[in-house]
Amino acid sequence: MSVPKFAQIKQFILENIRAGHWQENDRVPSENELTNQFQVSRMTARRALSELTEAGILTRNQGLGTFVASFKSQSSLLEIKNIADEVKARNSHYSCTILVMESIRAIAPIAIALSVEVDSHVYRSVIVHNENEQPLQVEERFVNPLLAKDYLQQDFHNQTPHEYLSRVAPLTEARHTVEAVMPNPEMCEWLNLYNEEPCLQVIRRTWSSQGIVSFARLVSPGSKYRLGGHLTFKK
Repeated sequence: MSVPKFAQIKQFILENIRAGHWQENDRVPSENELTNQFQVSRMTARRALSELTEAGILTRNQGLGTFVASFKSQSSLLEIKNIADEVKARNSHYSCTILVMESIRAIAPIAIALSVEVDSHVYRSVIVHNENEQPLQVEERFVNPLLAKDYLQQDFHNQTPHEYLSRVAPLTEARHTVEAVMPNPEMCEWLNLYNEEPCLQVIRRTWSSQGIVSFARLVSPGSKYRLGGHLTFKK
């Protein structure tokens, strides 16, 4: 079976990153360059770059190009909070629906995000966080089993993944990417959306002192969730 062209382009980019040919913040080939190199349409090249950007592997800057993302922590206005605590602070009832708890083989973007070998086993969970029985956020999380070996044995009705991971692999660093996205049909079903409402997506990679612990995608309806931050400036 032939590999789709967009997948070939993604693999080409990922192999160059893994081999160290392209370092963090290095520019990668543009849509036009990839179109000529692989003899494909710009739409195909754009799809490859967009999917790697959504996975947090690349960053795109309008007018400047596409670059290898930094896999280290960066300053952020986002404070990492436990969603269950946020809901309870609003005097609301928190609950969750566990959709997936499994061990999978890491494809290249996930392997790079977690700094593990391609095809090595990683843990995956998909959980819907609810406020007053209404879906608030879908959390899809990939976890390094070397740093949280009992992850799949946890009952996340009693504690969130964030609470568990903060206990077994205390957070030392984090990196966030925030963007507006349109939900696919599966996401609409999970979030109980009846129209294509724009959603807020946070891609979050977290570290402990021993390495990268998890890589998560957090998706919330735009009408139900917002982010805020507080900055303190030193004189």
